[in-house]
Amino acid sequence: MIGAVVALDTLLDARRVWKGRPTEKPAGLQPSGHAGLDAALPSGGWPEAALTELLVPAEGLGELSLLWPTLARLTRAAERVVLVAPPFIPYAPAWLAAGIDLRELAVVEARGRDALWAAEQCLRSGSCGAVLCWPPQADDRALRRLQVAAESGQTLAFAFRPARDAFNPSPAALRIAVDAQPRQLRVLKCRGGLAPGQAIPLAAG
Repeated sequence: MIGAVVALDTLLDARRVWKGRPTEKPAGLQPSGHAGLDAALPSGGWPEAALTELLVPAEGLGELSLLWPTLARLTRAAERVVLVAPPFIPYAPAWLAAGIDLRELAVVEARGRDALWAAEQCLRSGSCGAVLCWPPQADDRALRRLQVAAESGQTLAFAFRPARDAFNPSPAALRIAVDAQPRQLRVLKCRGGLAPGQAIPLAAG
């Protein structure tokens, strides 16, 4: 028994076993641009090279504005942003007003399985700063492919899905429910720590 204790102490000293204590937040290389959200996330921002799910009660409620600070930062750095099969044509004046360089914005028109395939290929390419997609009836396998593709291409992946899908399991590193009334965010799952218990107010946008 004493030998086992000594062996465990050796592993702990070598930092080969997680002690269950909260670690310091990383520098947050991918800040969301929303102070309250960044403070609530273990990484201090969007999880890098990973899939983030945004669960919305309906389309067209301004949910894209949640990503505008990030997309503005990426496009100003000449990073390509791709929208795969968006439900609406982006309103260019609003995106310009948000500071997004439209020269770095691309829209891919696709449907069904083709949309999932296109999103996966864009993520794997490693040539995009972020890929936004609206996967129709995506199951766990499809979402896992997006997650793996994001890791492979070292790209931010955002999937907009219906709020009802919050009850289904998902391999996404981060899951956020976007509420319209009141306008707020609820972190349902986050890699690297426990999801905060309180909702995060979101300014009108």
